[in-house]
Amino acid sequence: MCEPPTRGASRARPEGGRVTQNGEGQEASGAAPQVLTFGAPAVGEVLAERYQLEEHINNDSLGRQMWRGVDVILRRPVAVVLRYPGGESASEMLSAAVAASRIVHPHLVGVYDAIDEDDRAYVVREWVDGSALRDLVTDGPLDPDRAATIACAVADAIAAIHATGMAHGNIHPGTVLIAGDGRVVLTDARADEATTPEADLRAIGALLYCALTGHWPHAEAGPTSVPDGVRDSGGNLAAPRQVRGGVPSYLDELTTNLLNPAQPVPSAEALVGELSRFEPAGGHPLFANDESGFHGFESAATAIVPPRSSSRKMVVGVAGLVVIAIAGVFGTTQVLSKHGQQGSPNGSQSSASPSKAHKGPITDLKLSPDQVHILDDSNARQHNERDTGIGKIVDGDAATTWHTDQYNSSDFGKLRSGIGVLVDLGAEKHVVSVKVQSSTPGATLELHAGSTTPTIANTYTLVTTDNGTFKIGDADLPLVGEVNQDARSTVVLPGPPDKAVRYLAVWITKLPEVSGYYQEGIQEVTVSVQ
Repeated sequence: MCEPPTRGASRARPEGGRVTQNGEGQEASGAAPQVLTFGAPAVGEVLAERYQLEEHINNDSLGRQMWRGVDVILRRPVAVVLRYPGGESASEMLSAAVAASRIVHPHLVGVYDAIDEDDRAYVVREWVDGSALRDLVTDGPLDPDRAATIACAVADAIAAIHATGMAHGNIHPGTVLIAGDGRVVLTDARADEATTPEADLRAIGALLYCALTGHWPHAEAGPTSVPDGVRDSGGNLAAPRQVRGGVPSYLDELTTNLLNPAQPVPSAEALVGELSRFEPAGGHPLFANDESGFHGFESAATAIVPPRSSSRKMVVGVAGLVVIAIAGVFGTTQVLSKHGQQGSPNGSQSSASPSKAHKGPITDLKLSPDQVHILDDSNARQHNERDTGIGKIVDGDAATTWHTDQYNSSDFGKLRSGIGVLVDLGAEKHVVSVKVQSSTPGATLELHAGSTTPTIANTYTLVTTDNGTFKIGDADLPLVGEVNQDARSTVVLPGPPDKAVRYLAVWITKLPEVSGYYQEGIQEVTVSVQ
């Protein structure tokens, strides 16, 4: 494990002390797109009745807004990344947040929530009070041991990500943060079909080059970009030792080899071992003194106002995923599902690997009506749920809805313990997430999954829930993740983290109230696979 550089020495935060959260967007050429200003949020606005916006930090190269805010419930600072519009165009960002929230690692930023309001979407994550690597090198290159320590921390995070079968895909000086306490944090994973573990490792070599020379070895443009790497008359990249003195030969060779596509790359785990040899005994201070401008969160920690109620439609909420992330700290490693190209926050250690590593693009399955069935509790001897219109939940139209029957209480009038929908994927698949859109918020939902073929009736399927089990006939479908209580109108339930499954069961154990009776309507069930 790479130890982070300790707090101490000498690099002040740029731009008069402004916090640089990250690059929040690739170091890409071309002008940044325009950011929506009409209808944009204002300081003091409370999103999702929880996240109070305090300061607009910057806009990234993709036009997203970065805000510093505070969670008024937990009273902790947060970063909020806003994107306009929401809906389908924000699905990649939200899927990345779902995947990222399921890894716990000291060198990956923590993701707390992901919310879609149709006209805008936003991800709420850990606030890191510090500077991006690209800002640190504006004052000149780092000492070799400091550069190696930063690269080692990133490699350690990438080793944890690769062990899950995914790749990060967005490693550059803007997505590597050094906090005021010396912690090195990697942020903002991306989905890209071209992303591979090898590309991640080559990018760590590029980070080393940047830290050692103050130059980025890839051409780029833009007001925040690091200068292009030093090249000879033939356009060949100069080695770090040719740019500045004092670089150890072995570190120079390692950096050059990582950047050379003709040279094989080591695994991320092996790279951690290679870089660890450069760590000085007792650590090396990255910041020289306590005057570096890391002030904490005075504004965020005070003057917290009660949340204002919002009339916006909450379409995606995954605040509960932080529970999964916390659980991973205490007992689980490599719990991220087969998400081949996303990743970020909170990764586990790289010593463990999943039973079936998987990678590839994330797609939404096209399901037909004959692939969905009503689930009905076997204890309901006097009342069977209707299956009329069940195909509406997979027709791609959220305006059409399948409704449960009406009941006189939220517990189904004590006729049953639950109602649900069984989805047959047709074959075992690596499920990243299951999005459930409903007509009324307030239900309690569970996701169950398995591959044993259940007994399926024509009109409804009997479920047994005795003694904490969940069976459809003789087929056991274990609970996936956490129970989602008082769910929003749309929730994204993470898929099984370590195996492919064929059958999914969305199980409702509490109904919301609608005009004096209790009923739920399911508009769409969308299964994302990899």
